[in-house]
Amino acid sequence: MSLAAGLAMAQSPAAAPANPFSASAKGVYRIIKVNVLKAAEKMPEENYSFKPTPDIRSFGQIVGHIADAQYLFCSMASGNQQNPPGVERSKTSKADLVAALKDAFAYCDKVYDGMTDASGAEIVKVIGRDAPRITALTFNAAHMNEHYGNIVTYMRLKGLVPPSSESAPATR
Repeated sequence: MSLAAGLAMAQSPAAAPANPFSASAKGVYRIIKVNVLKAAEKMPEENYSFKPTPDIRSFGQIVGHIADAQYLFCSMASGNQQNPPGVERSKTSKADLVAALKDAFAYCDKVYDGMTDASGAEIVKVIGRDAPRITALTFNAAHMNEHYGNIVTYMRLKGLVPPSSESAPATR
């Protein structure tokens, strides 16, 4: 789904959801989730150790970092704060990292699915500060978008078209 299509669906007056703020947060999350997961699946195994320069994360480390952050931000939003599982430091193979990413998304999916506008307005600790629960989910999507930008660069350097730049299938 393209960004424009996702936002159009989230803002369509005919399909106004009962919880527009939490539904909008979920819509943005789903767009970036799909792009990150497709990119992780598309990148060949041999490029998971690729670093454009020695002092930055490898492609695989970025995938692991995103997986860890899912637990961090979504546990803040759920009110059940926990430490990330350490995927970035413990997993290196494509299969392990993609599986960990899927597990992390499954964890967050439950939090996004359970969020309502009312529960999203409740105050919790988000990165050490009092903020509405939904702020943690907003940080989550923003963080993923930040690192998807890294992923896009890595893919382009390896001659791959990132998922967000692939042509949409023709409709008949």
